[in-house]
Amino acid sequence: MDRAVQLKRGISRQFSAGSMKLGGKFSFKRQSSMDPRSNNIRFSFGRQSSLDPIRRTPTKDEFTLPGNLDSTMQLLFLACKGDVQGVKDLLDDGIDVNSIDLDGRTALHIAACEGHVDVAQLLLSRKANIDARDRWGSTAAADAKYYGNVETYNILKARGAKVPKTRKTPMSVANPREVPEYELNPLELQIRKSDGISKGNYQVAKWNGTKVSVKILDKDSYSDPESINTFKHELTLLEKVRHPNVVQFVGAVTQNIPMMIVSEFHQRGDLTTYLQKKGRLSPPKALRYALDIARGMNYLHECKPDPIIHCDLRPKNILLDSGGQLKVAGFAVIRLSKISPNKARLARPVTIDRANLYIAPEIYRDDLFDRSVDVYSFGLILYEMMEGVQPFHPKAPEDAVKLMCVDDKRPPFKIKAKHYPPDLKELIEECWYPDSTVRPKFSEIIIRLDSIVGNCSKQGWWKETFKLPWK
Repeated sequence: MDRAVQLKRGISRQFSAGSMKLGGKFSFKRQSSMDPRSNNIRFSFGRQSSLDPIRRTPTKDEFTLPGNLDSTMQLLFLACKGDVQGVKDLLDDGIDVNSIDLDGRTALHIAACEGHVDVAQLLLSRKANIDARDRWGSTAAADAKYYGNVETYNILKARGAKVPKTRKTPMSVANPREVPEYELNPLELQIRKSDGISKGNYQVAKWNGTKVSVKILDKDSYSDPESINTFKHELTLLEKVRHPNVVQFVGAVTQNIPMMIVSEFHQRGDLTTYLQKKGRLSPPKALRYALDIARGMNYLHECKPDPIIHCDLRPKNILLDSGGQLKVAGFAVIRLSKISPNKARLARPVTIDRANLYIAPEIYRDDLFDRSVDVYSFGLILYEMMEGVQPFHPKAPEDAVKLMCVDDKRPPFKIKAKHYPPDLKELIEECWYPDSTVRPKFSEIIIRLDSIVGNCSKQGWWKETFKLPWK
């Protein structure tokens, strides 16, 4: 009988019609049953990778594989069954010995998991890649060792096979079911250090073909409880926020070293770089950018059950996407000690950056503060977009901060009043007012900015300002 016909018949005797699980694993569902819940039951193909974080118990039930099984799945199936002749026939027919499924599993991985020594030896004689790694980084030798298949393991080791070293992270979970939903496979991240972003520890990477920003936890931080708590705090906040004007969290690596936080990448960089290049912005663009920032901040301030207070709102923490929209970033880095639902203080130990031009006086003096500290910073950013220079330029940042936070001075408006949209100066002055109770909330700021834009459009104010060299 033709070998292909035999194979199909053999497969149909072992499995009942089902469907493959997304992701390329050999997983199937039960055939139709009176129990409506049966459609939700999933079955794994043989033993899993030793590093797969989701552990599933192989079933003893009888199943049938689909008749249109491709050659790679046939090879893995026969390796799982220990069918040496079947594997040999497929290899003789030209099937690549190193064919992989979507999880990166080869026939050698499968044979090592199941302890089929003869199949493993056959695959090795056909030049199977002894150190091929699956999507979780596991090798055939690691799988053989994990499942106690000593003879297979010794054969692989004798041929120089490597067993990847694994190190537990401070966030490692004992039960694989507790692995966070945001967990990413580090092997899917291609970090290009030469393209590093000059902001903190962020670097450019590619994740499944998409550019992302990756924040890598410093190697000295794993033994520092405070650094780990800060990392966890950042993840907790990033995971729950979703808004068009807030930087998008992609996922994280917490079960492998190095631990990483992955977020969306913005090719156009941050507002600091943009302002250094463009200088003073046109009133329409400054107001549009101000609305983007205000909307993102209002979302953070209205988060439930507790508002997210940024504490470090400044141009370098505002990113520009490809469409020219602004997104607030860096809001989850500073940890706070909550004194009441609306009052907080910086958690200790914290080193205050006294060269941060946009730091609110309350934080500078280490006083209790509330959400209004972000409104203060917003006022200075709006001033800079309209004036084209930083507050008290060209004074040193430390001196400018001291003038604002200790002496209660505010930078002068140098652009003529007639070039400011009506009511905009007043809004800026209220935002940076020394008494925090006078500062408006972002929900009010949005309404007032919308009103300013509307009035300027109705009165044709923009036409006059376009005569100036705005950018």
